[in-house]
Amino acid sequence: MSMLQRIALIFTVIGAINWGLIGFFQFDLVAAIFGGQGSLLSRIIYSIVGIAGLINIALIFKPQEEAVRDEPEPEMR
Repeated sequence: MSMLQRIALIFTVIGAINWGLIGFFQFDLVAAIFGGQGSLLSRIIYSIVGIAGLINIALIFKPQEEAVRDEPEPEMR
């Protein structure tokens, strides 16, 4: 997994947590932190989360072997 995909995954998780808070408690954490849904900072965060979700679409189509962590194989003695 590339560094870009890791960063995108972090933002996607942040977005998922925010949506969970909205769904369960009607509380928008991003809007509360950055001054409402219409503020420039909130809109930037929402945009970054959306772009991160689009980047992570590629993970759906990756073969399972490539999606697994890239670790070197232990040497056989």
